[in-house]
Amino acid sequence: MLNRVRSAVAHLVSSGGAPPPRPKSPDLPNSTSAPPAAPPQAPRSPPARAGSGSAAPARTVEARASFCRPTFLQLSPGGLRRADDHAGRAVQSPPDTGRRLPWSTGYAEVINSGKSRHNEDQACCEVVYVEGRRSVSGAPREPSRGQGLCFYYWGLFDGHAGGRAAEMASRLLHRHIREQLKDLVEILQDPSPPPLCLPSTPGAPGSSDSSHLVGPQSCWSSQKEVTHESLVVGAIENAFQFMDEQMARERRGHQVEGGCCALVVVYLLGKVAIIVRNGEIIPMSREFTPEAERQRLQMLGFLKPELLGGEFTHLEFPRRVQPKELGQRMLYRDQNMTGWAYKKIELEDLRFPLVCGEGKKARMMATIGVTRGLGDHNLRVCSSTLPIKPFLSSFPEVRVYDLTQYEHCPDDVLVLGTDGLWDVTSDCEVAATVDRVLSAYEPNDPSRYTALAQALVLGARGTPRDRGWRLPNNKLGSGDDISVFVIPLGGPGSYS
Repeated sequence: MLNRVRSAVAHLVSSGGAPPPRPKSPDLPNSTSAPPAAPPQAPRSPPARAGSGSAAPARTVEARASFCRPTFLQLSPGGLRRADDHAGRAVQSPPDTGRRLPWSTGYAEVINSGKSRHNEDQACCEVVYVEGRRSVSGAPREPSRGQGLCFYYWGLFDGHAGGRAAEMASRLLHRHIREQLKDLVEILQDPSPPPLCLPSTPGAPGSSDSSHLVGPQSCWSSQKEVTHESLVVGAIENAFQFMDEQMARERRGHQVEGGCCALVVVYLLGKVAIIVRNGEIIPMSREFTPEAERQRLQMLGFLKPELLGGEFTHLEFPRRVQPKELGQRMLYRDQNMTGWAYKKIELEDLRFPLVCGEGKKARMMATIGVTRGLGDHNLRVCSSTLPIKPFLSSFPEVRVYDLTQYEHCPDDVLVLGTDGLWDVTSDCEVAATVDRVLSAYEPNDPSRYTALAQALVLGARGTPRDRGWRLPNNKLGSGDDISVFVIPLGGPGSYS
């Protein structure tokens, strides 16, 4: 059956606000490091040629950069033009003639129907090798003896206000994860509990003996248990933060406008982050919308009212308060409430609510419909200089599933999709497509997962009719970019 990851939103765990300053992330290499067994990567699909007009250089750079597609699609210039055709909306998948994606993963995508100039989704599928930075003992690590770690990585990035943030995250986020894991290579391979502190390099700040600073131990007789799993989770959380900070540093020189939501799966040492088990339809992540995160946003507005700029109120009302209702008692709720109560309407309550609207129309600061993601460092409230970034967080919510604890059959899959899929497709419809498509193929046919990804994309896109793209029930199909990974959790060679 189906293991479902619901949305492409990067999940956060902070209670709000911009994080405190952090040390700058290590410099990242210009190319991905992978083990010898990793499938070779084709060059990134080339950008389409700009028109013959005399556009400004910066705009040309933006147009070219935002038009690249995932490396593994191996698109020719002609294929790239077809992928960018809003009228035809041809479904794109990796070629059958090339090397298959890890685990025989299936992938398919299609451009939007004209919502944006180019496809603002991006995807990445990599096998990444991590070589330890140093040994736990503090001694320099000897040249590689096969002691490193290898992790499998899948990422979907749903861009908004441009595709540059999604493109940048698709190239670099897995490298940030690799950098964060370098200190953990030897620790993760040792079954003993992780050390409390890593030894300092001789001569480095803090490396001198500080035993004289140790105070009474009566209150600290026991130590919290820290698992290897929690170290990996922490590495992924830090990687998201460093990725967001890099976007902030480079947003001007590289024209990284807009932002993106991210959905990432990491397989390391028998465990997968951000999925759970097979058997039934299990939504694995919730959408982080202004409604879903109302209390976190309200708490930040309450603690730091200067972020509201005198333009917004952190309180929520069933509708916009009218001046004629001053002095009346109206239903409201604040950052601590899940229910509703009455309060006397005062002058500041006439300000625009921090969170307004319902469902897909819910907005934060009347501007954005997502509350967690990467980028958006230049985003301002419409017709205002008030920044929105302080309310957006980049910390991911990481869930861990141990694949070794269950037996998976070839029909057990994890479906990752951007909003273009889930906006028009229900859990049951996806499950029905999974059963219908996979049952038509032999269990050991690796192409079945690509066929499933294509079927899911086609089902969400619909067919062109007089009034746009329509589904079989005549409802509107998705006009958004649609990207889908289908990752098999069982079957021949899936975990080798």
